[in-house]
Amino acid sequence: MTIKNQSAFIRAIANDNSLPIEKAALELWIKDLENPFRWTLRPLLQLIFALLLHVTWFVKRLPLPQFSGHSLLQKMICWFCKHLVSPEANLLILRHFATESNILNFLSENSGQSVVVDLYPKRIDDMLQDTFVKHDQELFDAFLHLGDVKNAQNKFYSAITWQRWQTIDMADFKLERKASQVIDFETAHALFMCLFCFLLKRDEYRDAINGFNLDQSIAIRIGRIINKPEIVEMAYNKYPHYLVGPWNLSQRFLMHGFFTEYLYAELEEIRLSAVGKEADNEQIADES
Repeated sequence: MTIKNQSAFIRAIANDNSLPIEKAALELWIKDLENPFRWTLRPLLQLIFALLLHVTWFVKRLPLPQFSGHSLLQKMICWFCKHLVSPEANLLILRHFATESNILNFLSENSGQSVVVDLYPKRIDDMLQDTFVKHDQELFDAFLHLGDVKNAQNKFYSAITWQRWQTIDMADFKLERKASQVIDFETAHALFMCLFCFLLKRDEYRDAINGFNLDQSIAIRIGRIINKPEIVEMAYNKYPHYLVGPWNLSQRFLMHGFFTEYLYAELEEIRLSAVGKEADNEQIADES
């Protein structure tokens, strides 16, 4: 669909830069919004799978022997991604691992901690080795070691370090495109969420869907470092002390993805500005 055929609202958000988001991510999302399956198949599947999810959640919370199938979960999700999920949605999924890994590494590095997150898959097959489960565990482990929020102290931009930061280059992502890859991002999540609930132990799944609420804590800490407390407004998911169930999971999951994209873009802009100033200073020093 060309720009002139897009609705007025889609054209508006495509050109609005009030919230920080990289152009590549925004273009992927706009294209995903235009996927006809999002407006036809998704509502029906979300209704069916939301009901199934709540039944699965109830059964998993019963005092029964717990089981998990991490390897099977990874293989099934990767199969869906390879054969059914649209290229745009796959790229958004791959980007999400990179954005959150960068955010956690930035937070750890600039809080004086040694936590290193190394989840930067470039292909679907890179997600086969416990990536989805490890993604949540890395987040929780980071908060175990970050310590007091006072460790996140306001720094001049020149004092911020970026040694563990990896800039996202869309050319690094490798996808084998298939004609069957037609499912949009949100429909894909509707398919995945029951698998997660069924193939994780009850506390693993409960922790995973409540991990989104640490977005607020991340924003508070990074806001202190870069002296922008207003970035906490980017966090839709809040109040991690209040544990929730799977209700409204799709929206909370999606808003978590937006949050990491916003925060990544905000930090990348600061990094590029610092690099530019450093280059200018070096040029001035050479000329003098």
